[in-house]
Amino acid sequence: MPVTINGRSLDFTPGETVLQVAKRAGIDIPHLCALDWAPSPAASCRMCVVEVEGSPRLQTSCTLEAQDGMAVTTHTARTIKARRTIMELLIASHPNECLACVRGGDCELATLAADLGVRQDRYIGVARQHPLDVSSPAIWRDPNKCVLCGRCITMCHSVQGVGAIDFAGRGYTTRVAPAYYDGLNVSECVHCGQCVRACPTGALVERDEVDAVVAALADPATVVVAQVAPAVPAALIDVTPGKAPSIKVMLERLSSALANVGFDAIYDTAFAADLTIMEETAELVRRVEEGGVLPMFTSCSPAWVHYVETHRPDLIPHLSTCKSPQQMAGAVIKEVVPRYLDLEGKKLVTVSIMPCTAKKFEASDQGDVDHVLTTRELRRLLARFGIDMAGQEERRPLDAPFSEASGAGRLFGGSGGVMEAAVRTVYKLLAGKEMDGGPRVAELRGLDGVKLMSVGAGDLTVNVAVVNGLGRLDAVLDGMETGQLELHFVEVMTCTGGCAGGGGQPYSTDLDTIKKRLERMYEVDRRSQNRVSHDNEQVRELYERLLGFPLGEASHHLLHRTYIDRKRVAAERDVAAATPAATEPVASDPACIGA
Repeated sequence: MPVTINGRSLDFTPGETVLQVAKRAGIDIPHLCALDWAPSPAASCRMCVVEVEGSPRLQTSCTLEAQDGMAVTTHTARTIKARRTIMELLIASHPNECLACVRGGDCELATLAADLGVRQDRYIGVARQHPLDVSSPAIWRDPNKCVLCGRCITMCHSVQGVGAIDFAGRGYTTRVAPAYYDGLNVSECVHCGQCVRACPTGALVERDEVDAVVAALADPATVVVAQVAPAVPAALIDVTPGKAPSIKVMLERLSSALANVGFDAIYDTAFAADLTIMEETAELVRRVEEGGVLPMFTSCSPAWVHYVETHRPDLIPHLSTCKSPQQMAGAVIKEVVPRYLDLEGKKLVTVSIMPCTAKKFEASDQGDVDHVLTTRELRRLLARFGIDMAGQEERRPLDAPFSEASGAGRLFGGSGGVMEAAVRTVYKLLAGKEMDGGPRVAELRGLDGVKLMSVGAGDLTVNVAVVNGLGRLDAVLDGMETGQLELHFVEVMTCTGGCAGGGGQPYSTDLDTIKKRLERMYEVDRRSQNRVSHDNEQVRELYERLLGFPLGEASHHLLHRTYIDRKRVAAERDVAAATPAATEPVASDPACIGA
Protein backbone atom coordinates (compact mmCIF):
# COMPACT_ATOMS: atom_id res chain seq x y z
CA MET A 1 0.00 0.00 0.00
CA PRO A 2 1.56 3.36 -0.98
CA VAL A 3 2.08 6.49 1.07
CA THR A 4 -0.23 9.45 0.51
CA ILE A 5 1.31 12.92 0.30
CA ASN A 6 -0.99 15.90 -0.23
CA GLY A 7 -3.71 13.54 -1.42
CA ARG A 8 -1.44 11.86 -4.01
CA SER A 9 -0.81 8.13 -3.78
CA LEU A 10 2.92 7.54 -4.20
CA ASP A 11 4.94 4.33 -4.31
CA PHE A 12 8.11 4.18 -2.28
CA THR A 13 11.10 1.99 -1.61
CA PRO A 14 11.46 0.66 1.95
CA GLY A 15 13.77 2.96 3.88
CA GLU A 16 12.94 6.06 1.84
CA THR A 17 12.00 9.14 3.82
CA VAL A 18 8.92 11.22 3.18
CA LEU A 19 11.18 14.04 2.02
CA GLN A 20 12.80 11.79 -0.59
CA VAL A 21 9.48 10.41 -1.84
CA ALA A 22 8.04 13.91 -2.06
CA LYS A 23 11.03 15.25 -4.00
CA ARG A 24 10.86 12.40 -6.48
CA ALA A 25 7.19 13.27 -7.05
CA GLY A 26 7.96 16.96 -7.56
CA ILE A 27 6.52 18.04 -4.21
CA ASP A 28 8.73 20.69 -2.61
CA ILE A 29 9.13 20.48 1.16
CA PRO A 30 11.31 23.36 2.41
CA HIS A 31 14.47 22.17 4.14
CA LEU A 32 17.96 23.39 5.00
CA CYS A 33 19.92 20.65 6.75
CA ALA A 34 18.95 17.58 4.70
CA LEU A 35 21.00 16.37 1.75
CA ASP A 36 18.86 14.03 -0.30
CA TRP A 37 21.71 11.63 -1.12
CA ALA A 38 23.66 11.81 2.15
CA PRO A 39 23.90 8.67 4.30
CA SER A 40 21.84 10.10 7.18
CA PRO A 41 19.97 13.35 7.88
CA ALA A 42 20.82 15.72 10.72
CA ALA A 43 17.25 16.97 11.32
CA SER A 44 18.73 20.07 12.92
CA CYS A 45 16.84 22.84 11.10
CA ARG A 46 13.29 21.48 11.64
CA MET A 47 12.21 23.34 8.51
CA CYS A 48 10.86 20.23 6.79
CA VAL A 49 8.14 19.48 9.37
CA VAL A 50 4.93 17.92 8.04
CA GLU A 51 1.61 16.81 9.50
CA VAL A 52 0.92 13.08 9.64
CA GLU A 53 -2.61 11.85 10.04
CA GLY A 54 -3.05 10.36 13.52
CA SER A 55 0.05 12.03 14.98
CA PRO A 56 -0.45 14.90 17.44
CA ARG A 57 2.90 16.53 16.70
CA LEU A 58 4.71 17.79 13.63
CA GLN A 59 7.37 15.43 12.30
CA THR A 60 10.55 16.05 10.33
CA SER A 61 10.11 14.61 6.85
CA CYS A 62 13.87 14.12 6.42
CA THR A 63 13.87 11.45 9.18
CA LEU A 64 10.33 10.12 8.82
CA GLU A 65 10.35 6.87 6.86
CA ALA A 66 7.45 6.40 4.48
CA GLN A 67 5.03 3.69 5.62
CA ASP A 68 2.15 1.83 3.98
CA GLY A 69 -1.06 3.75 4.50
CA MET A 70 0.64 6.84 5.93
CA ALA A 71 -1.13 10.11 5.04
CA VAL A 72 1.07 13.21 5.00
CA THR A 73 0.26 16.86 4.40
CA THR A 74 3.21 19.11 3.67
CA HIS A 75 1.73 22.61 3.67
CA THR A 76 -0.85 23.44 6.31
CA ALA A 77 -1.44 26.52 8.42
CA ARG A 78 0.35 24.75 11.26
CA THR A 79 3.44 23.71 9.28
CA ILE A 80 3.73 27.08 7.55
CA LYS A 81 3.54 28.91 10.89
CA ALA A 82 6.21 26.61 12.37
CA ARG A 83 8.56 27.11 9.42
CA ARG A 84 8.07 30.85 9.47
CA THR A 85 8.86 31.04 13.18
CA ILE A 86 12.00 28.92 12.68
CA MET A 87 13.10 31.21 9.85
CA GLU A 88 12.49 34.33 11.95
CA LEU A 89 14.65 32.89 14.71
CA LEU A 90 17.38 31.91 12.23
CA ILE A 91 17.69 35.39 10.77
CA ALA A 92 17.43 37.18 14.12
CA SER A 93 21.22 36.92 14.60
CA HIS A 94 22.15 36.67 10.93
CA PRO A 95 24.30 39.50 9.51
CA ASN A 96 22.19 41.99 7.59
CA GLU A 97 24.62 42.45 4.72
CA CYS A 98 22.93 40.67 1.84
CA LEU A 99 23.83 43.40 -0.67
CA ALA A 100 27.55 42.85 -0.08
CA CYS A 101 27.45 39.06 0.40
CA VAL A 102 28.90 36.88 -2.35
CA ARG A 103 25.73 34.77 -2.14
CA GLY A 104 23.52 37.80 -2.81
CA GLY A 105 20.86 36.73 -5.31
CA ASP A 106 21.82 33.07 -4.94
CA CYS A 107 21.20 32.37 -1.25
CA GLU A 108 18.99 29.51 -0.12
CA LEU A 109 18.31 31.16 3.22
CA ALA A 110 17.12 34.41 1.59
CA THR A 111 15.06 32.53 -0.98
CA LEU A 112 13.36 30.41 1.67
CA ALA A 113 12.71 33.48 3.84
CA ALA A 114 11.05 35.19 0.88
CA ASP A 115 8.97 32.10 0.10
CA LEU A 116 7.75 32.05 3.71
CA GLY A 117 6.89 35.72 3.61
CA VAL A 118 9.42 36.80 6.22
CA ARG A 119 9.81 40.51 5.48
CA GLN A 120 10.73 42.02 8.82
CA ASP A 121 12.77 41.23 11.91
CA ARG A 122 10.23 40.06 14.49
CA TYR A 123 13.00 38.89 16.83
CA ILE A 124 16.26 40.69 17.57
CA GLY A 125 19.22 38.49 18.42
CA VAL A 126 22.73 39.30 19.60
CA ALA A 127 25.09 39.60 16.67
CA ARG A 128 27.83 37.00 16.60
CA GLN A 129 31.42 38.21 16.62
CA HIS A 130 33.34 35.12 15.49
CA PRO A 131 36.61 35.83 13.67
CA LEU A 132 36.73 35.20 9.93
CA ASP A 133 38.95 32.39 8.68
CA VAL A 134 40.79 33.48 5.53
CA SER A 135 43.82 31.27 6.14
CA SER A 136 43.13 28.83 3.30
CA PRO A 137 44.18 29.61 -0.28
CA ALA A 138 40.98 27.90 -1.45
CA ILE A 139 38.09 28.32 1.03
CA TRP A 140 37.11 31.16 3.35
CA ARG A 141 34.80 30.81 6.37
CA ASP A 142 32.51 33.37 7.99
CA PRO A 143 31.01 31.62 11.06
CA ASN A 144 28.74 34.64 11.65
CA LYS A 145 26.68 33.72 8.60
CA CYS A 146 26.35 30.07 9.59
CA VAL A 147 22.86 28.81 10.50
CA LEU A 148 24.21 25.54 11.98
CA CYS A 149 22.30 23.42 9.48
CA GLY A 150 25.17 20.89 9.48
CA ARG A 151 25.21 20.29 5.73
CA CYS A 152 28.94 21.02 5.53
CA ILE A 153 29.61 18.56 8.33
CA THR A 154 27.53 15.89 6.62
CA MET A 155 29.48 16.47 3.41
CA CYS A 156 32.88 16.47 5.10
CA HIS A 157 32.29 13.46 7.39
CA SER A 158 29.66 11.22 5.82
CA VAL A 159 30.11 11.88 2.09
CA GLN A 160 33.80 12.74 1.74
CA GLY A 161 35.16 10.86 4.75
CA VAL A 162 37.60 13.66 5.66
CA GLY A 163 36.24 15.05 8.93
CA ALA A 164 38.01 18.41 8.89
CA ILE A 165 35.17 20.37 10.51
CA ASP A 166 32.51 19.71 13.14
CA PHE A 167 30.25 21.44 15.65
CA ALA A 168 32.24 23.09 18.43
CA GLY A 169 31.16 24.92 21.56
CA ARG A 170 27.80 24.83 23.31
CA GLY A 171 24.56 26.75 23.25
CA TYR A 172 24.78 30.21 21.74
CA THR A 173 28.56 29.84 21.23
CA THR A 174 28.12 26.76 19.01
CA ARG A 175 29.76 27.07 15.63
CA VAL A 176 31.25 24.92 12.89
CA ALA A 177 35.04 24.87 13.03
CA PRO A 178 38.15 22.73 12.58
CA ALA A 179 39.68 21.12 15.67
CA TYR A 180 40.85 23.58 18.34
CA TYR A 181 39.29 26.41 16.27
CA ASP A 182 42.36 26.37 14.01
CA GLY A 183 42.34 27.80 10.51
CA LEU A 184 41.50 25.58 7.56
CA ASN A 185 45.08 25.92 6.34
CA VAL A 186 46.38 23.79 9.24
CA SER A 187 43.39 21.47 9.52
CA GLU A 188 42.65 18.11 7.90
CA CYS A 189 40.84 19.96 5.08
CA VAL A 190 41.69 18.84 1.51
CA HIS A 191 40.05 21.93 -0.07
CA CYS A 192 37.56 19.90 -2.12
CA GLY A 193 34.86 22.55 -1.65
CA GLN A 194 31.95 20.18 -1.24
CA CYS A 195 31.10 22.04 1.96
CA VAL A 196 30.93 25.26 -0.05
CA ARG A 197 28.67 23.74 -2.68
CA ALA A 198 26.30 22.49 0.01
CA CYS A 199 26.25 25.59 2.24
CA PRO A 200 22.91 27.44 2.00
CA THR A 201 24.44 30.81 3.01
CA GLY A 202 27.68 32.74 2.62
CA ALA A 203 29.30 31.06 5.62
CA LEU A 204 31.56 29.04 3.29
CA VAL A 205 32.83 30.49 0.02
CA GLU A 206 35.75 30.04 -2.33
CA ARG A 207 38.63 32.49 -2.02
CA ASP A 208 37.53 35.07 -4.58
CA GLU A 209 40.04 36.05 -7.29
CA VAL A 210 37.68 38.00 -9.56
CA ASP A 211 39.10 41.39 -8.53
CA ALA A 212 42.65 40.20 -9.23
CA VAL A 213 41.70 38.95 -12.69
CA VAL A 214 39.84 42.18 -13.51
CA ALA A 215 42.94 44.12 -12.48
CA ALA A 216 45.16 41.96 -14.70
CA LEU A 217 42.83 42.45 -17.66
CA ALA A 218 43.00 46.22 -17.18
CA ASP A 219 46.79 46.31 -16.87
CA PRO A 220 48.38 47.38 -20.19
CA ALA A 221 51.62 45.68 -19.16
CA THR A 222 50.10 42.17 -19.13
CA VAL A 223 49.01 39.55 -21.63
CA VAL A 224 46.25 37.51 -20.01
CA VAL A 225 45.38 34.02 -21.25
CA ALA A 226 42.81 31.54 -19.98
CA GLN A 227 42.43 27.78 -19.95
CA VAL A 228 38.97 26.24 -19.59
CA ALA A 229 38.35 22.82 -18.01
CA PRO A 230 35.96 20.35 -19.71
CA ALA A 231 33.42 20.35 -16.87
CA VAL A 232 32.89 24.12 -16.98
CA PRO A 233 30.90 24.34 -20.23
CA ALA A 234 29.02 21.20 -19.19
CA ALA A 235 27.78 23.12 -16.13
CA LEU A 236 27.13 26.41 -17.94
CA ILE A 237 24.59 24.60 -20.10
CA ASP A 238 22.46 24.29 -16.94
CA VAL A 239 21.70 28.01 -17.09
CA THR A 240 20.95 28.12 -20.82
CA PRO A 241 17.24 28.50 -21.65
CA GLY A 242 15.56 26.56 -24.43
CA LYS A 243 17.29 23.74 -26.27
CA ALA A 244 20.59 22.92 -24.59
CA PRO A 245 23.66 23.49 -26.80
CA SER A 246 26.46 20.96 -27.04
CA ILE A 247 29.57 21.29 -24.90
CA LYS A 248 31.54 22.31 -27.99
CA VAL A 249 29.08 25.11 -28.79
CA MET A 250 29.04 26.32 -25.18
CA LEU A 251 32.84 26.27 -25.07
CA GLU A 252 33.02 28.46 -28.18
CA ARG A 253 30.39 30.82 -26.73
CA LEU A 254 32.49 31.08 -23.58
CA SER A 255 35.60 31.71 -25.67
CA SER A 256 33.83 34.64 -27.33
CA ALA A 257 32.67 36.02 -23.99
CA LEU A 258 36.18 35.82 -22.51
CA ALA A 259 37.71 37.50 -25.56
CA ASN A 260 35.15 40.28 -25.26
CA VAL A 261 36.16 41.04 -21.66
CA GLY A 262 39.83 41.27 -22.62
CA PHE A 263 41.52 37.86 -22.56
CA ASP A 264 44.22 37.68 -25.22
CA ALA A 265 43.92 33.92 -25.80
CA ILE A 266 41.65 31.12 -24.62
CA TYR A 267 42.96 27.56 -24.47
CA ASP A 268 41.33 24.18 -23.85
CA THR A 269 42.41 22.31 -20.72
CA ALA A 270 41.16 19.13 -22.42
CA PHE A 271 44.27 19.45 -24.63
CA ALA A 272 46.32 19.04 -21.47
CA ALA A 273 44.11 16.10 -20.49
CA ASP A 274 45.28 14.34 -23.65
CA LEU A 275 48.85 15.29 -22.74
CA THR A 276 48.29 13.85 -19.26
CA ILE A 277 47.17 10.55 -20.76
CA MET A 278 50.32 10.30 -22.86
CA GLU A 279 52.51 10.71 -19.78
CA GLU A 280 50.35 8.75 -17.34
CA THR A 281 49.88 5.68 -19.54
CA ALA A 282 53.59 5.61 -20.34
CA GLU A 283 54.29 5.69 -16.61
CA LEU A 284 51.79 2.90 -15.95
CA VAL A 285 53.22 0.65 -18.66
CA ARG A 286 56.74 1.24 -17.33
CA ARG A 287 55.65 0.31 -13.79
CA VAL A 288 53.90 -2.84 -15.03
CA GLU A 289 56.78 -3.98 -17.21
CA GLU A 290 59.62 -3.02 -14.87
CA GLY A 291 58.10 -4.00 -11.54
CA GLY A 292 57.33 -0.52 -10.23
CA VAL A 293 55.00 0.31 -7.33
CA LEU A 294 51.46 -0.89 -8.07
CA PRO A 295 48.68 -0.08 -8.18
CA MET A 296 49.33 3.36 -9.58
CA PHE A 297 46.82 6.02 -8.53
CA THR A 298 45.81 8.96 -10.70
CA SER A 299 47.03 12.43 -9.69
CA CYS A 300 44.51 14.60 -11.58
CA SER A 301 42.37 15.51 -8.58
CA PRO A 302 44.29 17.95 -6.32
CA ALA A 303 42.05 17.35 -3.29
CA TRP A 304 42.76 13.61 -3.60
CA VAL A 305 46.50 14.30 -3.83
CA HIS A 306 46.28 16.54 -0.77
CA TYR A 307 44.32 13.81 1.03
CA VAL A 308 47.16 11.36 0.38
CA GLU A 309 49.81 13.83 1.53
CA THR A 310 47.84 14.78 4.67
CA HIS A 311 45.96 11.61 5.69
CA ARG A 312 47.65 8.65 3.93
CA PRO A 313 51.28 9.49 3.11
CA ASP A 314 51.96 5.76 2.94
CA LEU A 315 50.23 5.90 -0.47
CA ILE A 316 52.56 8.54 -1.92
CA PRO A 317 54.69 5.96 -3.81
CA HIS A 318 51.51 4.80 -5.54
CA LEU A 319 50.64 8.24 -6.92
CA SER A 320 51.44 8.95 -10.54
CA THR A 321 54.12 11.61 -10.78
CA CYS A 322 52.16 13.42 -13.50
CA LYS A 323 50.94 16.91 -12.79
CA SER A 324 47.22 17.52 -13.17
CA PRO A 325 45.95 18.82 -16.56
CA GLN A 326 45.65 22.32 -15.07
CA GLN A 327 49.28 22.32 -13.99
CA MET A 328 50.52 20.71 -17.20
CA ALA A 329 48.67 23.34 -19.21
CA GLY A 330 50.06 26.11 -17.01
CA ALA A 331 53.62 24.89 -17.38
CA VAL A 332 53.36 24.40 -21.14
CA ILE A 333 51.60 27.75 -21.67
CA LYS A 334 54.39 29.59 -19.85
CA GLU A 335 56.99 27.69 -21.88
CA VAL A 336 55.39 27.91 -25.33
CA VAL A 337 53.21 31.03 -25.46
CA PRO A 338 56.13 33.50 -25.20
CA ARG A 339 57.50 31.86 -28.35
CA TYR A 340 54.09 31.70 -30.04
CA LEU A 341 52.82 35.22 -29.23
CA ASP A 342 54.81 38.43 -29.37
CA LEU A 343 54.55 39.56 -25.76
CA GLU A 344 56.44 42.79 -26.49
CA GLY A 345 58.01 42.68 -23.05
CA LYS A 346 54.67 42.31 -21.27
CA LYS A 347 54.05 39.95 -18.36
CA LEU A 348 52.19 36.72 -19.17
CA VAL A 349 49.32 36.03 -16.74
CA THR A 350 47.60 32.65 -16.84
CA VAL A 351 44.07 32.17 -15.53
CA SER A 352 42.51 28.73 -15.05
CA ILE A 353 38.73 28.41 -15.16
CA MET A 354 37.96 25.31 -13.17
CA PRO A 355 35.05 23.44 -11.54
CA CYS A 356 37.15 22.97 -8.43
CA THR A 357 38.19 24.93 -5.33
CA ALA A 358 41.15 22.62 -4.68
CA LYS A 359 42.71 23.88 -7.91
CA LYS A 360 43.29 27.16 -6.06
CA PHE A 361 45.37 25.37 -3.44
CA GLU A 362 47.17 23.40 -6.14
CA ALA A 363 48.11 26.53 -8.08
CA SER A 364 49.33 28.32 -4.95
CA ASP A 365 51.32 25.24 -3.95
CA GLN A 366 52.79 24.25 -7.31
CA GLY A 367 53.00 27.50 -9.27
CA ASP A 368 52.55 27.41 -13.09
CA VAL A 369 49.13 29.16 -12.84
CA ASP A 370 48.59 32.72 -11.60
CA HIS A 371 44.85 32.75 -10.86
CA VAL A 372 42.11 30.13 -10.60
CA LEU A 373 38.45 30.99 -11.07
CA THR A 374 35.70 28.53 -10.21
CA THR A 375 32.66 28.22 -12.46
CA ARG A 376 30.81 30.42 -9.97
CA GLU A 377 33.53 33.09 -10.09
CA LEU A 378 33.48 32.92 -13.88
CA ARG A 379 29.83 33.94 -13.91
CA ARG A 380 30.58 36.79 -11.49
CA LEU A 381 33.49 37.94 -13.68
CA LEU A 382 31.33 38.00 -16.81
CA ALA A 383 28.58 39.82 -14.90
CA ARG A 384 31.08 42.64 -14.19
CA PHE A 385 31.18 43.20 -17.94
CA GLY A 386 27.45 42.81 -18.51
CA ILE A 387 27.63 39.30 -19.98
CA ASP A 388 25.22 36.52 -19.07
CA MET A 389 25.98 33.12 -20.60
CA ALA A 390 22.24 32.42 -20.68
CA GLY A 391 21.97 34.95 -23.52
CA GLN A 392 25.39 34.46 -25.12
CA GLU A 393 25.07 33.40 -28.77
CA GLU A 394 28.29 34.61 -30.38
CA ARG A 395 30.89 31.90 -30.89
CA ARG A 396 34.67 31.98 -31.28
CA PRO A 397 37.08 29.09 -31.78
CA LEU A 398 39.69 28.48 -29.12
CA ASP A 399 43.28 29.48 -29.78
CA ALA A 400 46.16 27.44 -31.13
CA PRO A 401 48.41 25.81 -30.17
CA PHE A 402 46.23 24.41 -27.37
CA SER A 403 42.79 24.22 -28.96
CA GLU A 404 42.52 20.58 -30.03
CA ALA A 405 41.19 17.87 -27.73
CA SER A 406 40.04 14.31 -28.25
CA GLY A 407 36.77 12.90 -26.99
CA ALA A 408 38.88 11.06 -24.42
CA GLY A 409 40.26 14.34 -23.10
CA ARG A 410 36.76 15.76 -22.68
CA LEU A 411 35.78 12.76 -20.55
CA PHE A 412 38.16 13.99 -17.84
CA GLY A 413 35.28 16.07 -16.50
CA GLY A 414 33.42 13.08 -15.06
CA SER A 415 34.01 10.13 -12.77
CA GLY A 416 35.58 7.30 -14.74
CA GLY A 417 36.59 9.63 -17.56
CA VAL A 418 40.31 9.65 -16.77
CA MET A 419 40.35 5.88 -16.59
CA GLU A 420 38.35 5.45 -19.80
CA ALA A 421 40.73 7.77 -21.64
CA ALA A 422 43.70 5.90 -20.17
CA VAL A 423 42.32 2.45 -21.05
CA ARG A 424 41.98 3.50 -24.70
CA THR A 425 45.65 4.47 -24.87
CA VAL A 426 47.00 1.68 -22.64
CA TYR A 427 45.34 -0.82 -24.96
CA LYS A 428 47.05 0.81 -27.93
CA LEU A 429 50.45 0.75 -26.20
CA LEU A 430 50.19 -2.89 -25.14
CA ALA A 431 48.25 -4.46 -28.00
CA GLY A 432 49.54 -2.27 -30.81
CA LYS A 433 46.04 -1.53 -32.12
CA GLU A 434 42.85 0.30 -31.19
CA MET A 435 40.29 -1.35 -28.94
CA ASP A 436 38.02 -3.96 -30.45
CA GLY A 437 34.40 -2.85 -30.58
CA GLY A 438 35.18 0.86 -30.38
CA PRO A 439 36.59 3.14 -27.68
CA ARG A 440 33.52 3.39 -25.44
CA VAL A 441 34.06 1.68 -22.06
CA ALA A 442 30.59 1.48 -20.50
CA GLU A 443 31.83 -0.33 -17.37
CA LEU A 444 33.64 2.80 -16.20
CA ARG A 445 30.77 5.24 -16.64
CA GLY A 446 28.03 6.38 -14.27
CA LEU A 447 27.81 7.24 -10.59
CA ASP A 448 28.43 3.88 -8.92
CA GLY A 449 30.71 4.30 -5.92
CA VAL A 450 33.36 1.85 -7.12
CA LYS A 451 33.73 0.51 -10.65
CA LEU A 452 36.02 -2.40 -11.54
CA MET A 453 37.10 -3.96 -14.83
CA SER A 454 39.90 -5.94 -16.42
CA VAL A 455 41.40 -5.05 -19.80
CA GLY A 456 43.09 -7.74 -21.82
CA ALA A 457 45.70 -6.09 -24.06
CA GLY A 458 48.35 -8.11 -25.81
CA ASP A 459 49.89 -10.59 -23.37
CA LEU A 460 48.80 -8.63 -20.29
CA THR A 461 45.60 -8.19 -18.34
CA VAL A 462 45.35 -4.80 -16.66
CA ASN A 463 43.00 -4.56 -13.68
CA VAL A 464 41.60 -1.10 -13.07
CA ALA A 465 39.26 0.58 -10.59
CA VAL A 466 37.41 3.87 -10.39
CA VAL A 467 36.61 5.49 -7.03
CA ASN A 468 33.74 7.96 -7.33
CA GLY A 469 34.24 10.26 -4.32
CA LEU A 470 36.66 10.13 -1.40
CA GLY A 471 34.05 8.56 0.85
CA ARG A 472 34.19 5.38 -1.25
CA LEU A 473 37.98 5.05 -1.05
CA ASP A 474 38.15 2.70 1.94
CA ALA A 475 36.33 -0.05 0.05
CA VAL A 476 39.16 -0.19 -2.49
CA LEU A 477 41.98 0.23 0.04
CA ASP A 478 40.51 -2.53 2.23
CA GLY A 479 40.28 -4.82 -0.80
CA MET A 480 43.91 -4.11 -1.65
CA GLU A 481 45.11 -4.78 1.89
CA THR A 482 43.24 -8.09 2.16
CA GLY A 483 44.36 -9.22 -1.29
CA GLN A 484 40.82 -9.41 -2.65
CA LEU A 485 41.65 -6.72 -5.21
CA GLU A 486 44.78 -7.04 -7.33
CA LEU A 487 44.88 -3.77 -9.22
CA HIS A 488 47.26 -2.05 -11.58
CA PHE A 489 45.63 1.35 -11.97
CA VAL A 490 43.10 3.27 -9.84
CA GLU A 491 41.31 6.51 -10.65
CA VAL A 492 40.24 8.53 -7.62
CA MET A 493 38.00 11.55 -8.04
CA THR A 494 37.44 13.49 -4.83
CA CYS A 495 33.92 14.68 -5.64
CA THR A 496 30.89 12.55 -6.45
CA GLY A 497 30.54 12.60 -10.23
CA GLY A 498 34.09 13.88 -10.63
CA CYS A 499 34.58 17.46 -11.85
CA ALA A 500 30.94 17.52 -13.01
CA GLY A 501 30.07 17.74 -9.30
CA GLY A 502 33.15 19.72 -8.30
CA GLY A 503 33.25 22.07 -5.34
CA GLY A 504 33.47 25.12 -7.62
CA GLN A 505 30.42 24.32 -9.71
CA PRO A 506 27.10 26.22 -9.41
CA TYR A 507 25.43 25.76 -6.02
CA SER A 508 23.47 22.50 -6.09
CA THR A 509 23.42 19.14 -4.36
CA ASP A 510 21.16 17.50 -6.92
CA LEU A 511 22.53 14.25 -8.33
CA ASP A 512 20.26 14.48 -11.39
CA THR A 513 22.09 17.66 -12.39
CA ILE A 514 25.43 15.84 -12.18
CA LYS A 515 24.05 12.98 -14.29
CA LYS A 516 22.99 15.41 -17.01
CA ARG A 517 26.47 16.95 -17.11
CA LEU A 518 28.02 13.50 -17.45
CA GLU A 519 25.68 12.65 -20.32
CA ARG A 520 26.77 15.82 -22.12
CA MET A 521 30.40 14.71 -21.83
CA TYR A 522 29.57 11.24 -23.15
CA GLU A 523 27.76 12.87 -26.07
CA VAL A 524 30.64 15.17 -27.01
CA ASP A 525 32.96 12.14 -26.90
CA ARG A 526 30.60 10.16 -29.13
CA ARG A 527 30.49 12.99 -31.67
CA SER A 528 34.25 13.63 -31.68
CA GLN A 529 36.16 12.77 -34.85
CA ASN A 530 39.13 11.74 -32.71
CA ARG A 531 38.31 9.80 -29.56
CA VAL A 532 41.79 8.81 -28.36
CA SER A 533 44.44 10.99 -26.75
CA HIS A 534 47.32 9.47 -28.69
CA ASP A 535 45.93 10.82 -31.97
CA ASN A 536 45.79 14.46 -30.88
CA GLU A 537 47.85 16.22 -33.56
CA GLN A 538 48.66 19.25 -31.42
CA VAL A 539 49.98 16.95 -28.69
CA ARG A 540 52.13 15.12 -31.24
CA GLU A 541 53.48 18.45 -32.48
CA LEU A 542 54.29 19.51 -28.91
CA TYR A 543 56.35 16.36 -28.41
CA GLU A 544 58.13 16.86 -31.73
CA ARG A 545 59.01 20.49 -31.07
CA LEU A 546 59.56 20.59 -27.31
CA LEU A 547 59.03 17.48 -25.20
CA GLY A 548 60.65 14.74 -27.24
CA PHE A 549 58.75 11.72 -25.92
CA PRO A 550 56.64 10.70 -22.89
CA LEU A 551 58.73 10.39 -19.70
CA GLY A 552 61.65 12.07 -21.46
CA GLU A 553 63.91 14.67 -19.85
CA ALA A 554 61.90 17.69 -21.08
CA SER A 555 58.54 16.22 -20.11
CA HIS A 556 59.93 15.15 -16.74
CA HIS A 557 60.95 18.76 -16.09
CA LEU A 558 57.69 20.37 -17.22
CA LEU A 559 54.98 17.79 -16.66
CA HIS A 560 55.90 15.81 -13.53
CA ARG A 561 56.04 16.61 -9.81
CA THR A 562 57.05 15.36 -6.38
CA TYR A 563 54.97 15.00 -3.21
CA ILE A 564 55.27 15.98 0.46
CA ASP A 565 54.47 13.95 3.56
CA ARG A 566 52.38 16.73 5.10
CA LYS A 567 51.37 14.52 8.00
CA ARG A 568 54.99 14.23 9.11
CA VAL A 569 55.58 17.95 8.51
CA ALA A 570 52.53 18.83 10.64
CA ALA A 571 53.66 16.47 13.41
CA GLU A 572 57.13 18.03 13.46
CA ARG A 573 55.56 21.50 13.56
CA ASP A 574 53.35 20.51 16.51
CA VAL A 575 56.29 19.05 18.39
CA ALA A 576 58.35 22.19 17.79
CA ALA A 577 55.46 24.39 18.96
CA ALA A 578 55.00 22.31 22.12
CA THR A 579 58.69 22.20 23.00
CA PRO A 580 59.79 25.21 25.11
CA ALA A 581 62.98 26.99 24.18
CA ALA A 582 66.01 26.23 26.35
CA THR A 583 66.07 29.76 27.74
CA GLU A 584 62.41 29.76 28.74
CA PRO A 585 61.09 28.32 32.04
CA VAL A 586 58.82 25.31 31.76
CA ALA A 587 55.29 26.05 32.99
CA SER A 588 54.29 23.79 35.87
CA ASP A 589 50.59 23.83 34.91
CA PRO A 590 49.79 23.63 31.19
CA ALA A 591 47.12 26.06 30.06
CA CYS A 592 43.74 24.61 29.22
CA ILE A 593 42.87 24.85 25.53
CA GLY A 594 40.02 27.27 25.09
CA ALA A 595 40.43 28.85 28.54
